Amino acid sequence: MGYVKPKRWALKENKLFPHQVGFTAPPQDFDAAPSDFLRIAPETVGVHGRMLHLPGYTHQLSQRSESFHLLEEFVECMANNGADVCGQVGTNWVHASGTTPEEIRAICERLSETYETPFHMAGYCLVEGLRALGAEKIALNSVYYWPEWRDGIARFLGQAGFDLVYVANFVDLGLYDDQQEVNAKTWIFPGEIAVESMQRIAELAPNVDAYVVNGMPNFRRADGLPRRMVSLECDLEQMVGKPIVSSDSALYWRIFKTLGVAPTTRQGRLLSTLS
Repeated sequence: MGYVKPKRWALKENKLFPHQVGFTAPPQDFDAAPSDFLRIAPETVGVHGRMLHLPGYTHQLSQRSESFHLLEEFVECMANNGADVCGQVGTNWVHASGTTPEEIRAICERLSETYETPFHMAGYCLVEGLRALGAEKIALNSVYYWPEWRDGIARFLGQAGFDLVYVANFVDLGLYDDQQEVNAKTWIFPGEIAVESMQRIAELAPNVDAYVVNGMPNFRRADGLPRRMVSLECDLEQMVGKPIVSSDSALYWRIFKTLGVAPTTRQGRLLSTLS
């Protein structure tokens, strides 16, 4: 007998929120996605998070490949808890096992159908968001990604049919001397790095339809509070004159689209397509 989602969740009077979202993220990272998502969501939306538990996790692609099956456990758990949609944070999971965009699409579709709960992966949401904007020629700001990660997501986007005009991480762009210096930042960078990296990408690849920012980089504002790309995209898009599709904004866009609701705050080009 196959999985059956508890029938009580079909009744709105049994739910805490009209729209319930489940998030998961890589181990050993306190994830900002649930907080960021709630800051821009209508008050009818509630969020529940569940970390993947991998003792000894060291951010290796092989570890993500070996633990890929835990994503199904996450979706089943969230379905049992009454989630209306599930979102997976962590762009690298889509390519860590050498999977293609079509294979990831099929995996998301299978889990969504099996557990009667739509499931979206951040890495594949980049593909969906770019397609929704009609983008074909793109440049990739691979931010803090070390070479193996950078090359993996570039391969994945190329397999999705996009023409990658330029690909670079912070070291490639000359913002840091080496990858060790980048890694020591623990995913949090000075606010000016967001501006400088996008300026350099735009100068090196001006003739594109959109700029892509993978991963979940954080940039400190003047008071020290880190912010991710979803909070910066409006201003950065005005600066570069093109849409910016980041992993966080693409994931949130896909979740909002599934729920049939829209952000309540000013957003970048992709999230602004929602009504």
